[in-house]
Amino acid sequence: MAPRKKLKGLVAATITPMTPDGEINLPVIRQYVDYLVNEQNVKNIFVNGTTGEGLSLSIQERKQLAEEWMCQGKDKLDHVIIHVGALNLPECQELARHAAAIGADGIAVIAPFFFKPTNKDELVAFLQKVASEAPEVPFYYYHIPPLTGVKIRVEELLDGIKAQIPTFQGVKFSDTDLLDLAQCIHKNETGEFEFLYGVDEQLLGALALGADGAVGSTYNYLGRQTNLMLQAFAKPDFALAQQYQFLTGEFLNFVIKLGFGVAQTKAVMTSVSGIPMGPPRLPLVDASPEFIVKAKAKLDSIVWPNGD
Repeated sequence: MAPRKKLKGLVAATITPMTPDGEINLPVIRQYVDYLVNEQNVKNIFVNGTTGEGLSLSIQERKQLAEEWMCQGKDKLDHVIIHVGALNLPECQELARHAAAIGADGIAVIAPFFFKPTNKDELVAFLQKVASEAPEVPFYYYHIPPLTGVKIRVEELLDGIKAQIPTFQGVKFSDTDLLDLAQCIHKNETGEFEFLYGVDEQLLGALALGADGAVGSTYNYLGRQTNLMLQAFAKPDFALAQQYQFLTGEFLNFVIKLGFGVAQTKAVMTSVSGIPMGPPRLPLVDASPEFIVKAKAKLDSIVWPNGD
């Protein structure tokens, strides 16, 4: 593979905009890209993941979205990572080939979660069959046991994985098991792999352990503030970094108590950005008007250290 710029910092887990009748709304993605880059200073994206309702979309829809993000992000975004995971191997492979064909900067795969791999060897065998369909594209494992129920520790997964998956580049680590993350980073002494943390309210803890960056939904609308947290951490000004993390946590703690998922994330993003994200796809249902009012009021009430 040609030399590549390391993926670090913030990666927005993109929302899939939909029309009121539930069709994907491709025309707003151009505005969405410009908003991420110009307003949130976020130039890396993760497409068709959990936040993007990837597993609720058809294969054709996922291809259309990947193509549109690649097209609109050209010369504006640094990395476009396409999630190609599905419940069956042929669809994963088809999506991996497509991502490679359109020039994606990386692909990621979630563990299958109906018929589940039960050990490391089974999981690696599945991942290898997907990665081999895009032999020039960096490959990331998307670890999210709270949703998949696949609790194979990443530390165990890493042993010998490069020999089986030469394109293996790192992990989107969406779990609260910081011991597992720490052991992964400890093993990664050469910095060969990238570890991107996926639990937004605990990012500062992951940074302290050595995470390279983060993939998350809040970076769609709190990217600017989280970037300031990263800058404070790098100085290092830990007290300032804590302030940003605590305030992000205050907002998330508030909305989680109201019921916070993909539908509510779409509503918050619409409110903050002015870009119509539309409803989620069934079985998810739209955020209630009450939630939207309360979430907006809470976010507006937060006074960030930079004076916002």
